[in-house]
Amino acid sequence: MTGEELCAKLYQRMTAEQEQYRRWLLGQPPGEILNHASDYAIREAILQMAKEDELPPAQAGTLLKSHTPLADVFKQWRNHQVGYLEGIRDAFERCADVITYKQQQKSQREGR
Repeated sequence: MTGEELCAKLYQRMTAEQEQYRRWLLGQPPGEILNHASDYAIREAILQMAKEDELPPAQAGTLLKSHTPLADVFKQWRNHQVGYLEGIRDAFERCADVITYKQQQKSQREGR
């Protein structure tokens, strides 16, 4: 099987897994759906990466050995989400910097 075929097969399996998760999620009460909303979004992001064939064929082949590759990748992400949280912290910092800059610009214009 070619690398492209391995990646396509992995994406198909992960898509089926996500659809099953989606059906389960939609059967839950609204509060439970909200509790899992971020999980669903991250799983979608994982699927998008798999779709874009960014995986080396060897990794795709290895992940195909799992019965639940999407859940396994998600579990690894959840256990090591430091980068994701750092990104959110950076966004807070950048947002505050932008607001501060805009306020300084406004003060300078009003001071003229």
